[in-house]
Amino acid sequence: MSWKLESGVAVITGAASGIGRALAHRLAHEKMSLALADIDEPGLLDTARQIETKKISVTAHALDVGNPRAVEDFASDVVQRHQRVTLLINNAGVALHGNFEEISLADFEWLMQINFWGVVYGVRNFLPVLRRQPRAHIVNISSLFGLISPAGQSAYCSAKFAVRGFTEVLQHELEGTSVGVSCVHPGGIRTPIAANARVGTGVHPAIRDLTIARFERFAITTPEAAADRIVHGVKRNEPRILVGPDAVRLDRMQRLLPIRYWKMLVKQMEKAAPSQPAAPQSSG
Repeated sequence: MSWKLESGVAVITGAASGIGRALAHRLAHEKMSLALADIDEPGLLDTARQIETKKISVTAHALDVGNPRAVEDFASDVVQRHQRVTLLINNAGVALHGNFEEISLADFEWLMQINFWGVVYGVRNFLPVLRRQPRAHIVNISSLFGLISPAGQSAYCSAKFAVRGFTEVLQHELEGTSVGVSCVHPGGIRTPIAANARVGTGVHPAIRDLTIARFERFAITTPEAAADRIVHGVKRNEPRILVGPDAVRLDRMQRLLPIRYWKMLVKQMEKAAPSQPAAPQSSG
């Protein structure tokens, strides 16, 4: 049976742009109240202003999800202002350009703090609140790069594989309770994540431009389409939500060829774009 979201309260991190902003609009259409969070306060406030015209309760919270105390305070503020939470979407994330030898440990730790620990902090602080509801749901945004491991994505893949593992454990631990759990794996989504990515200390500036160009070439799914797919999956309590035809295709390829998929993928990309043989960026 499909879950009716109307009159619930959704928490969305990374709501200033991309999938987070699209989810805010989509859930407003479902008549959910929203607690929106992002470190980009101007973008966050812009999202909130867009949603406020839909006559639902919307609060905006400037937040660094990588700061555990800040997430704890955020959860308390949300409960105080909305009284309850029925849907948690841990969406905030960043990207990092560079091969492992080109990025610093500080760069690696920065990404892990946001992309992985931000998810853990969110679940830790909101799960007790969600458990008090007759029905509630957690959505953790992993990535296509939580299923495959392209060269040049050591930090990003590490975080997104960790999100996947953490989320699957939650699914097993919360089975039979009132809290559903979904892990989302978006493929190439047209978001600013690549353009806003941090560049590793050893990366030549020209590589960044090439990486962004590759992302734009392979980002075939709109944030709005991604939001529609995620909400559909939440309503149906799907444990794994693949977003975009590229995610579906490459998930199948990895499962069929778990050792050789990367060589085959590189050959396909070289055929499609001989001047840019490296891997596409993923967004999540």
